[in-house]
Amino acid sequence: MAYIGIDLGGTNIAVGAVNEEGQILSQVSVPTGASRPYQELVKDMAQCVKDAAEKAGLTLSDIKSVGIGIPGVAEEATGVVFNCTNLGWFNVPLRQELQKYIDLPVYIDNDANVAALAESYAGVSKNCRSSVMLTLGTGVGGGIVIDGKPWSGAHGRGGEIGHMTLIPDGVPCTCGNNGCVERYCSATALIRMGRQECFAFEGSQMLVRTGGDPEKLNARIVIDCAKEGDACATRVFNDFVRFLAMAINNITAFFDPEMIVLGGGVSGAGDFLLKAVEALLPRYQMFKALPIPKVAIAKLGNEAGIIGAAMLGKSK
Repeated sequence: MAYIGIDLGGTNIAVGAVNEEGQILSQVSVPTGASRPYQELVKDMAQCVKDAAEKAGLTLSDIKSVGIGIPGVAEEATGVVFNCTNLGWFNVPLRQELQKYIDLPVYIDNDANVAALAESYAGVSKNCRSSVMLTLGTGVGGGIVIDGKPWSGAHGRGGEIGHMTLIPDGVPCTCGNNGCVERYCSATALIRMGRQECFAFEGSQMLVRTGGDPEKLNARIVIDCAKEGDACATRVFNDFVRFLAMAINNITAFFDPEMIVLGGGVSGAGDFLLKAVEALLPRYQMFKALPIPKVAIAKLGNEAGIIGAAMLGKSK
């Protein structure tokens, strides 16, 4: 028996058959075409489910369930997607629509929760009873796993760590509030802070790398320049790490997970980021004699969406 996982993104729909151990047996994908009516997208998803099963040498009768990771919020009881702004979806009956084509149980969760679940089944947090994943990308996503099950809260929005307030009256956020975690702990934050330093101190290697145009700055350039010891980039990186350590401390004080997993594009900095965070965390720890959660870099990469979505069925 196997599970099907669907990673529904704004660019592609990636679908895979996954075994009990969280290993991908087959994979297919099609362009999302996000501007189309949701009915057309769901029809494509259903065909991909059939194609992934066939590619793995399975029939639909060999599939236990279908799981879907979405960049939005869905209600578990009804399978209705309340909000998925990347696709322009509001109150979309996703489960009901997919079951018109596929007569299988369908489970839906936020893509960050799905990624966290994947790591807990087949990744770096495997065998941890509790873990929290932070995806450090354009924004900051969060996923919570307790005893092998994703925790989405009472209304499907649990784990929105990126929109916890970190700095009162701080930088305006796309959610409408100010000072959210993702305004200080994302790739976007690194770029914003890097540009500010470039304008203030024109001798930075960050400017050299961008040909003198701060608008061309990206997170990789900031991190690479910090690795090389550039003073401006180092200040930016140290500020970023300080904010990230503060956010991790807030998670620890509230939830005390066994492990914090760092994913997303910024986590590509690997040990350079990890060691900097680990060095700073004790500064914010309340109970100095108690251990703090282990912090680790996610290892499943782009496969996490499919694996985690598939494992939604196993976690029920």
